[in-house]
Amino acid sequence: MDSTTIIFIFLLALICVALISGGGVFWGVRYFDKIRKKDAQEEARRIVEVAQLEAQRVSDRAQKDADDLRDRAQKDAYATLDRARSDAENCRREAEIELKEKSMRQKEEFENEKREVYRDLSEKERQLTRRQEIMDQQTSDLRVQEKTLEAARNELHEKVKKQSELNEKLEASLVEQERKLYETANMTREEARGVVLERLDKELAEEEGALILKHEKNVTEKSQEIARRIILTAIQRYAAAHTAEVTTSMVDIPNDDMKGRVIGREGRNIRAFEKITGVDVVIDDTPGVVIVSAFDMVRREEARLTLSRLIADGRIHPARIEEIYNQTHADVMEFIQREGVEACEEVNVRYLHSKLVYYLGRLCFRTSYSQNVLRHSVEVAFLSGMIAAEMGLDENLARRCGLLHDVGKSIDHDVEGGHPKIGADLLRRYNEPEEVIDAALNHHEDPRIASPYTTIVAAADACSASRPGARRETLENYVRRMEEFEKIAKEFPCVDNAFAVQAGREMRVLVNPSKTTDESAAKTCRDIVKALSERLQFSGEIKVTVIRETRTTEIAK
Repeated sequence: MDSTTIIFIFLLALICVALISGGGVFWGVRYFDKIRKKDAQEEARRIVEVAQLEAQRVSDRAQKDADDLRDRAQKDAYATLDRARSDAENCRREAEIELKEKSMRQKEEFENEKREVYRDLSEKERQLTRRQEIMDQQTSDLRVQEKTLEAARNELHEKVKKQSELNEKLEASLVEQERKLYETANMTREEARGVVLERLDKELAEEEGALILKHEKNVTEKSQEIARRIILTAIQRYAAAHTAEVTTSMVDIPNDDMKGRVIGREGRNIRAFEKITGVDVVIDDTPGVVIVSAFDMVRREEARLTLSRLIADGRIHPARIEEIYNQTHADVMEFIQREGVEACEEVNVRYLHSKLVYYLGRLCFRTSYSQNVLRHSVEVAFLSGMIAAEMGLDENLARRCGLLHDVGKSIDHDVEGGHPKIGADLLRRYNEPEEVIDAALNHHEDPRIASPYTTIVAAADACSASRPGARRETLENYVRRMEEFEKIAKEFPCVDNAFAVQAGREMRVLVNPSKTTDESAAKTCRDIVKALSERLQFSGEIKVTVIRETRTTEIAK
């Protein structure tokens, strides 16, 4: 055998030995695992049996301890119950003894009180006896007085009877005298009554006129001095430029060819412009201008600016018109808000709702008799604050009332009603103080005045509206207003003629001297003032002067 064969056999023998050894080890391990598992199961079964026995012993001991504890508790409860019964019996005996002692003491106190009451009753009985004796004496005195009164009553009855007879005779005499008076005067009873009442009415009218003159003189001397001092002080402290403005709606154009571009082909540009802006565009033969017409001043201003920008830009067509209008609308809204904020800061009014600030800014485009309403409101706010300071009232609240008194004019084109009611509703919606609401509602003295700030705002409003240069009005309105003043004054029967002078700030009335007296002229003057206040609306005040003069004319021959 060669060496290779030997080596191969040797290796084969080693492999066989390794396989046999591995198989023996494997089966040995499995055998020992079975033995260990069996021993573990036996050990666990023994442990369970021991635990069950121990648990049974513990349960038996616990049951025995519980029975012993229950027996001891029952014995203690019976003992406690016996002690409680014994204590209760002792307490009951003590209470009975104490109650008996207390009843004995109360009985003794009652007996003492009873003796005291008997003594008081005896004393009161003696007093009643004395009072009865006094009453008997007074009764006898009253009987004597009754007899005296009866005699006096009889005597008075006789006097009344005699007086009745005299009254009957006097009445008959008056009737006879009245009959003779009617026969002498040749008048009936109703005619005589009418004459007497007419005379009495004239006398009362003269007395009323005299009283009016007297009281007006006293009130005028006191009130005018105080009011003049306060108003002059406020006006001197506030200096403002004349606020009269000319509101124009004209847009300048470089040449007349621009009018054709504004109109557009077949009028499409002007139609688009009017539709977008909501205004009327008037293009006539007037050279160099285009007129924009609208009742809403904000809308008219937006249209004017839009048209000016379109003319400056040169590109005029519907799309460009809408684009420029949107930009202009945003700029105008921003301008309005800025104007409202600046007005609030100028008069130092704080914490105003943003919508109220916006409505206040809209007033910069609103005019009244050519007076800018926003500047008028600022002026009224300053004057109101100064007057309130002079009177010792809240200056800040007065300025707030003055600034917001005409805020209703900003939307009076969109809401029905007068601007006082519109403004009051607007201020009430944004939770303004009651004084501010009342000032806006009653600054023209329509229904009532519930706050002193309303009177202050009304005075400041009249000062701002009536000072020279503040307002202008058309000639037609001016003439119509003068005619209305004179017409109302001439309606009184004793008035011969009336003249409105001083631009309607003064009325001079000439009365017939044969139909009036000096006293009745004063009453007529007051009646004319009352009629003007009730039937007309005007700013400021009107001075009415009644003139009565007697003229005597003779002709020399």
